[in-house]
Amino acid sequence: MNSADQIRQTIEARGVIGILRVGEEVDLPAVCQALAAGGLPVLEITLNTPGALDAIRAVSEQLAGKVTIGAGTILDADDALAAISSGAKFIVTPTLQLDTIRLCRSREVPIVCGAMTPTEMLQAHRAGADYVKLFPAGSLGLSYIKAVMAPMPFLRIVPTGGVSLENIESFLLAGLPAVAIGSNLADPRLIAARDYRGLTELAQKYAVAARKAIAARKEKHK
Repeated sequence: MNSADQIRQTIEARGVIGILRVGEEVDLPAVCQALAAGGLPVLEITLNTPGALDAIRAVSEQLAGKVTIGAGTILDADDALAAISSGAKFIVTPTLQLDTIRLCRSREVPIVCGAMTPTEMLQAHRAGADYVKLFPAGSLGLSYIKAVMAPMPFLRIVPTGGVSLENIESFLLAGLPAVAIGSNLADPRLIAARDYRGLTELAQKYAVAARKAIAARKEKHK
């Protein structure tokens, strides 16, 4: 199993990608450690976060083996290359970016490529994206995802935006490989207050919900 396979396996085993996007410099390695302690070690730091590349490098070095760190809000292949060079193990884009998909494939780094319409999703899949990021999933709803997947069941959709404790299980029970969660998980108030225990406790709630849904899904398909 190569490293890209291991990253994909980790993402799908946990079922949750935590998104860290903050407006000011904070101790992101400490935040990552707190979320990982709660059972959610797959995390992305968005590039529009102050000090993002330095934080990615710090997490990849200080929390190696404990956190699988990725980079989000990647806007082009140059962004992706900078993030990978800083230690990012996977890449997340907000939009369809064929050049970034090519770069990630050449580097054997998994990519969650942004798309919204069925046409964009199919393009991302055909270009070699490992997963398709659908945003805003909360507004579009599970019915939209099911409608898209009816003719294209091979799509590996990761719903993003609006995923909460109330709907995470329904997304994962529908057979989706993972969900991505931002401020509902990495609560800005807890981060600003350096309430790492609060972050860990919140992560535990999401981790339990994800494990429950994944286990139920496996049981259903026995």
